[in-house]
Order: sequence, then structure tokens, then C-alpha cells
Amino acid sequence: MTNKYGNWPKNYTNLKSAKIVILPVPYDGTSTWIKGADRGPIAIFEASAKMELYDIETNSEVYRQGIFTLKPIGGKGLPEEIVKKVKSEIAKYINQGKFIVLIGGEHSVSIGSIQAQAQVHKGLSVLQLDAHSDLRDEFNGSKYNHACVMARIKEICPIVQVGIRSMDISEKNKFDQKRMFYAERIKDNKNWQDKAIAKLTDKVYLTIDLDVFDPAILPSTGTPEPGGLSWYEVLAFLRKVNRNKNIVAFDVVELCPNAKEKSSDFLVAKLIYKILSYKYYPQINKF
Repeated sequence: MTNKYGNWPKNYTNLKSAKIVILPVPYDGTSTWIKGADRGPIAIFEASAKMELYDIETNSEVYRQGIFTLKPIGGKGLPEEIVKKVKSEIAKYINQGKFIVLIGGEHSVSIGSIQAQAQVHKGLSVLQLDAHSDLRDEFNGSKYNHACVMARIKEICPIVQVGIRSMDISEKNKFDQKRMFYAERIKDNKNWQDKAIAKLTDKVYLTIDLDVFDPAILPSTGTPEPGGLSWYEVLAFLRKVNRNKNIVAFDVVELCPNAKEKSSDFLVAKLIYKILSYKYYPQINKF
């Protein structure tokens, strides 16, 4: 069992010289259906050890930027407590000039990361890829439940939501519908990407709940929803976001590993590596 992201030479895993740090947050305190998101980081780490390190699309090996995996923040406790711990840890590495990737865990862990980034990056906006709108003000007695993430975030900075296909009726009127891109409305629509990007500020925090993907390609998540986005659809959008905006940090959350289904784990490991490749090698080769 590995406790770090990737399997590259040790000289690229030195904290001092690494440009990128990975923060695992194996917390699953508020999920309400399939439990196991706390096992997500380890499953991603194990799959990442099997990746090829050369990315064909960007003609690059992003691990050469240096990628260091931090000690995990997780365990039991209230989500508010985890949020505070994450915020403190993220702030520490922002101050060191690191590009930070948070790996969850359930979606509530994103709040502390975004709080820390918003304090440093004035004018930040948040791009959410997700099946669920997560705009409940409170759920199961907590304002920091995974179903309340974007309600808390929109108190901090503007948000854009992509891939949404499930919400409670109480959430319907809590948000500017022009900033929400429903999965069924963006299907076969070539214009939605530019419209979504135009609503973002120059500095963007990216939060990806993995149930944004269709369960046909990523079934291992705690709240799967039919009708999700495809691998290349998500990559094309993220590539365009990166070309037009400055992604200052991102998180990937809500993998719920299944011992009999490893392709989801590998997809997530690869997704992280692809986003980092776009970040550090934005000029895409044509092939």
C-alpha cells in the first residue's frame, strides 16, 4: 500500500523544490448514501503508481515539476473541525508558493481549501464540476454537510456550476440560473463552454466532485447519477479553462472505491495528472 501520489524518481519528490503539493483528506463524516470516500485518497495513490509518466497530448512529463504528497488530514470529527484543519494546512503551503491539489474524501473538505485560497487570491471564482448543486443551507443539522458545500462557497466568492443534474426543490431559487450549466442542456451544445468560462474571473479554483462523470465510466462514487459527462468532454472543457484563466488550485473529491472495480481509481489518478499537465504545459501539441 502506497501513501503518496505517483511513482517517480525520489529527486522529484522533495518538498523544498517541488512546485506541486498533494494534500489527502480522507474524511467521510457527512455522506448520506454509499460510505467509503475516506478510502478515496489511498485508492487514487495506488492507481497512480501504475500511470505512464509521459502525457501524449501535452508532450510532457509534469512530474518533473516536482510533486510532493503531504501527510493526510482526516479521521473522525465534525466537518467544521476538518474545514479548519484543511484551511490552516493549505494556507501554510500557499505562503510557500506551492500549487496545491486537495484529494478527498467527501466534498465538505473543499470548503477549507477554498477559504484559504480566497484569502490570498482576491477576486477568485470557483468552478464546480458536479452532478449535484450542493446549495442546501443546512442538511442533517450541519451547514458544513457535503450537500451544503456550494452554499458556503458562494458566501465567499462567485461560482459557476457545470454538469448539474440533481437538486432539491429548495435549491432551485437560491442561485443565478445563468451560472448553472445543467448536464442535459449542455449535451451536444458546442457553445456552453465559452459561456461558462466568460462567467469566471481571471483566477479560478476548480472543485471536481467525481459524480460529474457518467457512472458508465466512473461508477465508484457515493451518489452516482445517470446522464453525466464523458472523459473527453471534461478534458476539453478543462483544457479551455486553463488556456483562458489562471487555475490557482484544484480539488478532486467523492471517489468511493470498490475493490472489484479499479478503473474509477485509475481514471481519477489520470485526471489529476492531466490537469497538472494542462497547468504547466498549456500549449497542446497537435497529433
